[in-house]
Amino acid sequence: MRILSVFTRRSACLALAGLLLGSGVQAAEALKVGSKIDTEGALLGNMIIQVLEANGIKTANRLQLGNTKVVRTALTAGELDIYPEYTGNGAFFFADESDPAWKKADAGYQRVRQLDLARNKLVWLQPAPANNTWVIAVRKDVASANRLKTMADLARWLNQGGRFKLAASAEFIERPDALPAFEKAYGFKLKQPQLLTLAGGDTSATIKAAAEKNSEVNAAMAYGTDGPLAALGLVALDDVRAVQPVYAPAPVIRSDALARAPRVRELLAPVFRSLDGPTLQRLNASIALKGQDASQVAAGYLKSKGFIK
Repeated sequence: MRILSVFTRRSACLALAGLLLGSGVQAAEALKVGSKIDTEGALLGNMIIQVLEANGIKTANRLQLGNTKVVRTALTAGELDIYPEYTGNGAFFFADESDPAWKKADAGYQRVRQLDLARNKLVWLQPAPANNTWVIAVRKDVASANRLKTMADLARWLNQGGRFKLAASAEFIERPDALPAFEKAYGFKLKQPQLLTLAGGDTSATIKAAAEKNSEVNAAMAYGTDGPLAALGLVALDDVRAVQPVYAPAPVIRSDALARAPRVRELLAPVFRSLDGPTLQRLNASIALKGQDASQVAAGYLKSKGFIK
């Protein structure tokens, strides 16, 4: 009788499980984690996956999906649940470039957090204390010979006929808040022969093109946290007119996904809080210069800080 009752209870449990699944109550879905196609996107995306997996939250790897537009569209459409984005992009997402909040780290974070939650039900989690803003970097020999330290110096030199060719992504060339914003603020205009457009947004490719003088390139689109700049002999020009917003990296998650896995907030907060500018430069350099795998670099850092075992 005892054996029969055990089997009876087991059968009842299996039947109940079947009914629940049939009515739409299912096991927790894996969180679909994405990232942009660049070096830092791969690094941060791998950190998110590894921390969540180490704490029992299942994930689906959708890293290095594409440029900002592709990944953002995937998130809002529900094809992704979470990915690392940058606070300053809120100015672009919401056509809000005139708001001075974007030029300050905390104000920009609060602004994008409020707008995205209200309009898209997206939640911005703890940002990193780093600024991955767009910069234009020139070869050190070009900078020295022409006394180029700031974007104003570059504009002066260009308007005097300086020989210049920039390697950049299509996104940087076309987005109104990127190269066009620099051109408008500093009073210069690059012509098509002065541009080498590279697929994707990986700055390791643009920096390498300038360092090796590929196709006569002597300048590169880069980010403030790029590690290879100094190592490959490039100088980031100072944006003295604060054209670019502050781009602090932060995980952005759909509110429905966060409701399914609320621990994501507390698990990722200390990780991103630890990622200051010099730390990201060092980690990015390990990938872009030393050729290390982004997943391994992420794991090494997380283990060294005790975030995973």
